[in-house]
Amino acid sequence: MDDNGFDWGTFLRRWQDEWVPSEDEAMELEEEEGETALSDLAALGAPPASEAEVADAERRLGTRLPPSYREFLLASNGWSLRDDSIYQLGAAHEIGWFGDPFGMTPMYRENLDERSTEQEVLLAGMWQRALQLETDSDMSYVLLDPGDTDEHGEWALYVYKGWSGEYPDRYPSFRAYMQRRYESFHSERARLPEFANDTTRARDADVARAREEALSGRWEAARELLEVARRYGRPGAWGMLGQLDVLSRGVSGGGMFFGDLVADPRCADELVPVMALARVRDSRPHPGGHQFPLGAETDDAVRAAADAILAQVRDGSYRYAPGGDFGQAVAEAREAARWGDTDGAWRVIRAALPSWSPPVPQLMAPLGLLADPVLGPVVTRERGRELLATPRAGRAGVAPEPVPDLDPPGLSWLAEAQRWNAPYGSYRCLWVEGVEPEALPGLVGQNAGAGLTAPPVRPAGWFPHDVRRQRDDSAPWEDRAVVGVGRTGSGWAFGFDPAAGVRGPGRLFVSPAIEASRGGGRAVVLWIRRGRDDLPALFHLSVAERGEELYAYTLRGTDVERSGPVPEALDPARVLSGGDDTDRERRLLTALEREFGLALPRHALAEGILPELTTRSWNRAPREGEVFAYATISVGRPRT
Repeated sequence: MDDNGFDWGTFLRRWQDEWVPSEDEAMELEEEEGETALSDLAALGAPPASEAEVADAERRLGTRLPPSYREFLLASNGWSLRDDSIYQLGAAHEIGWFGDPFGMTPMYRENLDERSTEQEVLLAGMWQRALQLETDSDMSYVLLDPGDTDEHGEWALYVYKGWSGEYPDRYPSFRAYMQRRYESFHSERARLPEFANDTTRARDADVARAREEALSGRWEAARELLEVARRYGRPGAWGMLGQLDVLSRGVSGGGMFFGDLVADPRCADELVPVMALARVRDSRPHPGGHQFPLGAETDDAVRAAADAILAQVRDGSYRYAPGGDFGQAVAEAREAARWGDTDGAWRVIRAALPSWSPPVPQLMAPLGLLADPVLGPVVTRERGRELLATPRAGRAGVAPEPVPDLDPPGLSWLAEAQRWNAPYGSYRCLWVEGVEPEALPGLVGQNAGAGLTAPPVRPAGWFPHDVRRQRDDSAPWEDRAVVGVGRTGSGWAFGFDPAAGVRGPGRLFVSPAIEASRGGGRAVVLWIRRGRDDLPALFHLSVAERGEELYAYTLRGTDVERSGPVPEALDPARVLSGGDDTDRERRLLTALEREFGLALPRHALAEGILPELTTRSWNRAPREGEVFAYATISVGRPRT
């Protein structure tokens, strides 16, 4: 930080003029009583040091002091910080070398290795060469490091709180430290009704300007204004900044803070669901008597509503449903995303964003989208930033360049080099032409009367490494698939199983394409198992129409079983000969794209947002005289 042009005298006078006691200091005054105590407590600075006094200190120390600290002494020869564990910064004649009296250097150096950063190396050597500035504190130290300097000659400043057990806090210069302490002074008094001055009014004006910047799509400029206002503790800055951060960085587990906004019932549908989602993903026990910590004092009605929202988010039943034109667009987008068209859903939302209007001025964007189990995965981090860059609530501005779609066309993405379902190496899919996804339970469902189930609630990043299948009570020969169900743009309903059995179709296998095609159109089944050391690659394709199988084949290694007249474009001798397993997989997928116009939505499958269906067994029952042996092995830890 270049100190040129910075007026320490003006800065320190403003700090002194704005000083009022904090709540703790007011209690101290009441105990001490009298105007003398108030006068003593209110005096922060000291008369300026002379050039001679500073020069004497530099001769005694054997070094020239860094610019910002030197100029500070010439404006005030010491300073009372009051509110920190550092109580007093000393005068020029009081400062001295720290000398590492507690032997910190060996402890920090023993943690260094070849992977240590330059900053870690500097910190390890800081203790023996640092200049100590404080003269009164609570086991805390303000240390300037002459070995850690910048291009302006400033020394880094460290604050070490000996009682904390933590690493010291680093500031790039003495001025940066004092600026942060001034901000903290404001923050600690922000809620005092009598604390109003030019600085608070300027920061409040920044908050108001940030709101207009954010709604006009200039969210990064808004964030800079709000970050400063937050450090000064200005009302509204926390809540508005939290909204920008959630959309620009995504929802993760852990705490989330929107200030007092959550206490306003009008904000519940936008803020509380996102906090609930973070809580569910965090998966920690809920502390205290309440299910859900909101981070602000609320009345019983708000608390009850929040607990209800948390329960809905946890079981996947929460639905974001704003009113007006934007609410209609949200409903349309959910219907598209529900069956896999997440790109189409985002286009609907994006087009409707200008019509979104906040129920209270401090709301910046439709955050409730993120907690909707179907629409939340649609709003990726990149799309969250696109949302923020789109003018909203009637504000003028230039719409941002749309982010690229998430779904590649067709099927060949399934053969990408980075295996999207690498832990399983096997997947299977059923496509049915000319039917809606809701019809699949009646065609291939385990129970004729069963419908589709809502997508299960899963933590962020669950797929593909965390697929869980509950053991059922079916016969050992049965092979029921749990498939994500959706619709392709070319008029096919599909059911996709990302973790199919590793052995692939066996002797009892019966393609579900036959039953599925009884709906009137064609049905296609694809099953691919990638090769590994103990198993060759397997490719199965079967096609049926109106309840009759048209053709099918299964290729294991070099052996192929086939039936019916396979079209030349799909013939295994043409599409599955030569090349490695990945090449063969890609050629077959490309051939299916061209022959039938098939596709699958990568994003919806990868995020697990599609409704699910448990199908009937893909194996038939053993016939009379057929004998098969099965074994079930359970592995667990021995009891101790």
